[in-house]
Amino acid sequence: MVAVDPVICEEAHALREQLNEHNHRYYVLDDPTVPDAEYDRLMQRLQQVEAQHPSLKSTDSPTQRVGGQALSSFQSVAHEVPMLSLENAFSDEDLIGFDRRVTERLKLPGALTYACEPKLDGVAVSLLYREGVLVRGATRGDGATGEDITENVRTINSIPLKLQTDTPPGLLEVRGEIYLPRAGFEKLNTEARAAGEKLFVNPRNAAAGSLRQLDSKITASRPLEMAAYSLGRIEGEEQPEAHSATLDLLRSWGFLINPHVEVAADIESCLSYYQKMAEIRDQLPCDIDGIVYKVDNIAFQQRLGFVARAPRWAIARKFPAQEEMTVLKGVEFQVGRTGAVTPVARLEPVFVGGVTVSNATLHNQDEVARLGIKVGDTVIVRRAGDVIPQIVSVVLDKRPVDALDIVFPNHCPVCHSPVERVEGEAVTRCSGGLICSAQRKEAIKHYASRKALDIEGLGDKLIDQLVGQDLVNSVDDLYRLNREQLTGLERMGSKSAQNLLSSLEISKHTTLPHFLYALGIREVGEATARSLAQHFGHLEALYSSSQEDLQEVCDVGPIVAHFVHEFFQQADNLEIINRLRAAGVQWPDITPQDQQLLPLSGQTWVLTGSMETMGRAEAKEKLQYLGAKVSGSVSAKTSCVVSGTDAGSKLKKAEMLGVEVLDETAFLALLTAHGLL
Repeated sequence: MVAVDPVICEEAHALREQLNEHNHRYYVLDDPTVPDAEYDRLMQRLQQVEAQHPSLKSTDSPTQRVGGQALSSFQSVAHEVPMLSLENAFSDEDLIGFDRRVTERLKLPGALTYACEPKLDGVAVSLLYREGVLVRGATRGDGATGEDITENVRTINSIPLKLQTDTPPGLLEVRGEIYLPRAGFEKLNTEARAAGEKLFVNPRNAAAGSLRQLDSKITASRPLEMAAYSLGRIEGEEQPEAHSATLDLLRSWGFLINPHVEVAADIESCLSYYQKMAEIRDQLPCDIDGIVYKVDNIAFQQRLGFVARAPRWAIARKFPAQEEMTVLKGVEFQVGRTGAVTPVARLEPVFVGGVTVSNATLHNQDEVARLGIKVGDTVIVRRAGDVIPQIVSVVLDKRPVDALDIVFPNHCPVCHSPVERVEGEAVTRCSGGLICSAQRKEAIKHYASRKALDIEGLGDKLIDQLVGQDLVNSVDDLYRLNREQLTGLERMGSKSAQNLLSSLEISKHTTLPHFLYALGIREVGEATARSLAQHFGHLEALYSSSQEDLQEVCDVGPIVAHFVHEFFQQADNLEIINRLRAAGVQWPDITPQDQQLLPLSGQTWVLTGSMETMGRAEAKEKLQYLGAKVSGSVSAKTSCVVSGTDAGSKLKKAEMLGVEVLDETAFLALLTAHGLL
């Protein structure tokens, strides 16, 4: 036997130690310290070393096992059929190589058919049914032994307590993934942040923590879902001949099946499926970290069999990581429209979630304290969908000795006015008000934004010039600009100047909801502005309203009522409004409406796809005018879905849940019936 270089031996030992520690923290402690991408790199390197030097392979190597040990605080469950993990593919070439291997092993002359499924980023579980009734739920654990979480899985609405069939199999074991939808994850963290509690790192971590609660009432309070993805065992009924047909059978018995599962006729179709899912990944209601490909034919699966830790007939193709490690190089403080002083992290650029990230918000002083973060720290950055990149945790064992504390300024970094923090608020604010150019700029940007007065051509850089040269100090100054002033600005020619003046003229004709939103009143978004306008009808009624009057408006509570009342009590704000009206800004009054009497009051609608007759923003506005709440995701509480062309997962989920669906023609008929067309 050829002796192995001691350096390689030491590297293999170190890799095993690191991976076992990461396994322990991930599966047992539920407290991961590195992102999946880093773990994958360590695992790939160890596999490479062991392949080159087989004598280094040991029984305690993480390449020879799956996951970690079951938590001792739950009763252990021995899986009758082991729950194995999957081999990973990281490129088209890896996937094509997998197809070549299985085709050659099966000695098939033609292409193989595959079942393609999104790889949900959650917790794998096993559900056991006897005579159609759920009797046990268990986590995967180390693949051979898991944790008994029966009482917790019973609280999840998408898990049937009894199969929807009169002739259930005598015994059925179903495997699936329990996960937390993004909306639920954001809600949990918002509540935790408000309570000063520890935030979850990501939806997968939140799902795992929810399942490992000893008090099932806590689990019940969290919006977990489960999608079934395979059968472990069945007795008393023949298993279908194809994996895709098995999923159809499970769906008929009441299990949630991911609506994006497809059957691919060959490996080229598998590659196309990957690209398609990568494009819509950010719009999905839950996190997915890749695609799972399974040979669809069950008989072929049985012929292919297993290797030590994974089936030969399945593979997972990973997406680019949504979490990565990088270094915090420094912190800058930005001032927003309301004077909020926000710390912004300057990062060593890192590729995460398909883009290069070099900045991330740190929110406020409480968040900095919660993270315990310092300049120089190695941090984990997460970017999912179009969410602003955020730092979710610090890798403390990589902290350098010269790491620096993050110190918040006592004075505004823009105007040098004192900063203040109101009791009960997490945000530190500049006290400079309109003397602070940052606040003026942001207020003008907000006023000109698409959802406010929609002043085309008035971009951020132009506003910076207008404020910087003292041409605009308040939003009403916009309407006093002339061609000479504009053409004297950088990159502003005569035609551009005239176009902007025309846009300003057009913006004078608006609506009361848009005008109220444009004023930038704290906590008053589009929906609240619309509710205020419909309740009071005209601005003068809003001026004279008390905080008690304001709280009678739908969705307006004490905090919003305070901010609205405070805004209209300030003479400076009323003076600006008067100057805007004097400049010609106008809108029609609205006949006040009782929200409870609106035809769609209390209903939640969802828009999906595209319509030929109007954009989504206009459709949303008309639905809200009729009293509906417009949501971005479909659930069992959704009243109706409006489906345009190229509708995707929302339409499929609506059909699966039995939610009413209107096509564009029916939607237009509804609007016509209520006089909105």
